[in-house]
Amino acid sequence: MLRAENLEVRRGARCVLQGIDLQLRAGEIFGVLGPNGAGKSTLLGALSGELAVTTGQVWLADRPLHRWPSRERAQRLAVLPQQSSLSFGFRVEEVVAMGRLPHAEGRAADLLVVEQALAAADASHLEGRSYLSLSGGERQRVHLARVLAQLWPGAEGRVLLLDEPTSALDPLHQHSILQAVRGFAERGAAVMVILHDLNLAARYCDQLLLMDDGQAHMQGSVEAVLRPDPLREVFGLDVLVQRHPERGHPLVVVR
Repeated sequence: MLRAENLEVRRGARCVLQGIDLQLRAGEIFGVLGPNGAGKSTLLGALSGELAVTTGQVWLADRPLHRWPSRERAQRLAVLPQQSSLSFGFRVEEVVAMGRLPHAEGRAADLLVVEQALAAADASHLEGRSYLSLSGGERQRVHLARVLAQLWPGAEGRVLLLDEPTSALDPLHQHSILQAVRGFAERGAAVMVILHDLNLAARYCDQLLLMDDGQAHMQGSVEAVLRPDPLREVFGLDVLVQRHPERGHPLVVVR
């Protein structure tokens, strides 16, 4: 789906990302964790083609990312950045419909996709409202619907990159958004999500990359990465890691 080989990104004389190898697989959510300044957003920029890499290569399917024509790439790869803003009073459904611009399936088909994407993002009730009237969390859900619409229905060959999609949301909507992302992955898409909440990562991700100072500190299964020693080394946190009593995934408790 999407893979990176020995990625390095420099800003002037400073190396801000180095030695990153990863692969996003169909049907899985790949989580990226790390403290502020660890290089998480830089990694997303490199994987999306928004940042030039100094060394290494990003592959989308069987082709280097830079060799994809922009429209074809947009049909396969979508990005939700940390901050998405509009200064015009578009209706919610018009914002979501922007995700259909790389496609040429006709107005009726696009309207159906917009409705389905809004439902998947738990934002159907916002339809008809002005984007400018929405709260920060509501806007975030609308933009999630937009990128879902861009890749809808999320079949194999589609890649979704999300940079802290739960940052502006209350606990209920954090879970509803990640449940929507989980459902999108189950349709066959490959998903990468940057998160700060260790327990959200434990519940919704299949694989994790723990980053520190622009490098991969550890990569592997949720159980392999979410352990006291790596979390102490990267975050400086003294934690207990237990099993969720119902779901069985790791549960991180700060001492």
